[in-house]
Amino acid sequence: MNPQKIALVTDSCADIPAGLIKKYDIHVIPLRLLFSDGEYEDGISITAKEVYRRLPSELPKTSLPSAVRIEETFQDIRCKGYEKAIAINFSGGLSGTANMVRLLGEQCVGLEVAAFDTLSGSLGTGMTVLQAARWLEEGRGFVEVCHAIPRIMHTTTVFFCIDTLEYLQKGGRIGLITSFAGTLLNIKPIISFAPSGELVNVAKVRGRKLAIQKMVAMAADLVPEGAAFNIAVAHGDSPAEFKEIRALAKQSMPGYKSLFEGEIDGTLGVYTGPHLLGVGVQLLPDGLFPTSV
Repeated sequence: MNPQKIALVTDSCADIPAGLIKKYDIHVIPLRLLFSDGEYEDGISITAKEVYRRLPSELPKTSLPSAVRIEETFQDIRCKGYEKAIAINFSGGLSGTANMVRLLGEQCVGLEVAAFDTLSGSLGTGMTVLQAARWLEEGRGFVEVCHAIPRIMHTTTVFFCIDTLEYLQKGGRIGLITSFAGTLLNIKPIISFAPSGELVNVAKVRGRKLAIQKMVAMAADLVPEGAAFNIAVAHGDSPAEFKEIRALAKQSMPGYKSLFEGEIDGTLGVYTGPHLLGVGVQLLPDGLFPTSV
């Protein structure tokens, strides 16, 4: 526990590696997947690899975390001796998770909860949670961190490349993406998050290799000279290409403060399908913690 007794809460769509969850005592609320043989909690009773394996034969439905699970999470936090909690969750443009966590957090007696909708997912949410964890580790206070989080949320941009729009269309999460006929021409869509938190198509590239190069170049273009920033890379059932995009991101954006590596969770995998690749950048503006006079 950090000296300030402030807990961090997120959901399974943040895709934070187990080692970092343990290091910072991050409390992860799982979303649910509903297969024909029953209900599973994302990352707890079913892994992303198992979801990808089952996708060809069955497309499950997804569901918000259970209210009981959220309430139990806050109770656990309080029992550990925490006095405050910062909840940083998956985009409200795609899921009601952030709003549900906020509402139940407000009802939690004996625990002050500040809840944030990142309007992003996976890399965007994960980077924000981990940056908040680093600030708490440095000794930053509750009010300071809560004021800084919205600023870095606005300077966090992620890009994803998927093989096909098929799963987004079937799952009803197509958002602001315009459909296009690209299968025969091997056109790959590059997707990001609109200000509303919905998915939006930002580029179309022929072939995976060019898509990787394009995504990294787009992320690098967002980093001003001399800026402090974090970067992130992720994959969904595509470990070999993950090594390629990680190496290219590190080469194209040297000088980063931290590198976050994630593996896309089962819930998001239902909508993106296998073989997703992603890259993100998070700028850390000057003056996030003004020195008091």
